[in-house]
Amino acid sequence: MTRVAVLGAKGRMGSESVRALNDAEGIEVVAEVDVDDSLDLITESGAEVALDFTQPAAALDNVTWCVEHGVNVVVGTSGFDDAKIERVRTLLGDEPSTGVLIVPNFSIGAVLMMRFAATAAPYFESIEVIELHHPNKVDAPSGTATRTAEMIAAARDEAGSPPLPDATTTDPEGARGAKVAGIPVHSVRARGFTASQEVLFGGAGETFSIRHDSIDRASFMPGVVAAVRAVSGRPGVTVGLDSILGL
Repeated sequence: MTRVAVLGAKGRMGSESVRALNDAEGIEVVAEVDVDDSLDLITESGAEVALDFTQPAAALDNVTWCVEHGVNVVVGTSGFDDAKIERVRTLLGDEPSTGVLIVPNFSIGAVLMMRFAATAAPYFESIEVIELHHPNKVDAPSGTATRTAEMIAAARDEAGSPPLPDATTTDPEGARGAKVAGIPVHSVRARGFTASQEVLFGGAGETFSIRHDSIDRASFMPGVVAAVRAVSGRPGVTVGLDSILGL
């Protein structure tokens, strides 16, 4: 039986995860930790794995605490950039015994969308990412969009692709979006969306798009369960569900 503590247990993703984990065979939620609760509840409950769905400002401190106490961590909170990931690697040391699994998106469809986008990236001259989320999301761009842009850029670098064409010289209002690893990323925050992303590709005489939509948080739960089951057997830092799914 895998004993799990859920951090941010009263939030939208946290509460959905508590239900899904308790319904999963071989998993038991032994601690539901939320704001103002002590992290000591994690070790007092005997949790082997902590699942973090808190806030970007708190997540790194939570991961640090868990690593220092020998608790494996699955991170679903956005905002884990390269600098934070490197800090976690340093904290774990050269021979880590604790696993930290950082997941930009738990949806199986979203993971495949990112992989397909990276595969297509070297074949098109132009690429842009549009991500669409509910207006209560506090960070932009999303972790999924950031990860997608990084994967696209890495694939293009490996293939020796040239820089994306863009003649824009004046953009005082930021209409061209943010640049993540050189890839334009546009964030939409609007009521009615849960989590959607479209990657637009353009070449001479053609366009191509890959889109994924999560219309309910239930779409993330198979990935949450898979991550919780896998993290204990993966000491060190793992980013994304790709290797968990055998991609």
